[in-house]
Amino acid sequence: MEEYIGLDISLKETAISVRRDGKRIWRGKCPSDPSLVAEVVRKRAPAAKRVVFETGPLSVWFYHALSAEELPAICIDARHAKAALDMAPNKTDANDADGLAHLAEAGFYREVRVKGYNSMLVRTLVAARTKLVRITTELSNQIRGLMKTFGLVIPQSKGGKFDDAVRRLLAGQEELARIILPVLEAWRSVRIRAAELGRRLVASARQSEACQLLMSIPGVGAITATSFTTAIEDPANFKKSRSVGAWLGLTTRRYQSGEIDYDGHISRRGDAHLRGLLYEAATVILTRTRADSDLRAWGLKLREKIGFKRAAVAVARKLAVIMHAMLKSGELFSRVISATA
Repeated sequence: MEEYIGLDISLKETAISVRRDGKRIWRGKCPSDPSLVAEVVRKRAPAAKRVVFETGPLSVWFYHALSAEELPAICIDARHAKAALDMAPNKTDANDADGLAHLAEAGFYREVRVKGYNSMLVRTLVAARTKLVRITTELSNQIRGLMKTFGLVIPQSKGGKFDDAVRRLLAGQEELARIILPVLEAWRSVRIRAAELGRRLVASARQSEACQLLMSIPGVGAITATSFTTAIEDPANFKKSRSVGAWLGLTTRRYQSGEIDYDGHISRRGDAHLRGLLYEAATVILTRTRADSDLRAWGLKLREKIGFKRAAVAVARKLAVIMHAMLKSGELFSRVISATA
């Protein structure tokens, strides 16, 4: 007899539902710890066939921990599960666990590929560095705004020149300096930490053959290459390179019903951060880089027809396709562009 388990995971407690032969045989709760959940599952469902839970903040941890406990862990897309879970008259954790167990038994779900530990570690490094960079920008803008109120306009500058300009303007402004200087020190400290993480990121990219391969593309740097490789992980995860553009939400959405049939904006599904990085790389290819390529020429022609923003999105999508093809073939940008552009 096989059992099917649904887990509704929250920060403190996890609701568990066990089904067998089309009926619920047990449900309950336990603290949100994979080892404790594994003990409950072994006790209540010794012949567990599937252990299903939704994507969420703890899903990566639970997936790898339950897999290490030799349980058949399956992570499914929360958007697909939502339609089935909304059928319950009352929205509770217990009912959600019942719905997930029912999906596990029926097999009506789409499994999500959970990233490996090393990939998540590198992605965390990228996310932390990006957050610190944004904080430094916010702090510098705050300093500019506060000083502008008193007629002290900071000239356009970055790094040490910004620090010197602020201190020079605050000379003789003792009361204002007591307010601004602590913010300036915070800006300086965060900037140093962001630079440290940036150096670690560049060092990691230099040690990765895949990142070095992708960085041969004009406009693609260490951050974009690292984010792309950790998101894709294994090129074999995609049968066709064209699927990567749709996976990242860079293809148009289609609505068709009866006589109505039209294409809308891009779907914006998937990794929003990586999608933004690819758009930035596409912008660089169209505006800054001087290296000629079929991709750049195609993008410039497209810009004349549909405008810059739409052309940049199209170049970003094609860039994602090219990058996957490069990882799959192991060839440099100049040699694969003719086959994929």
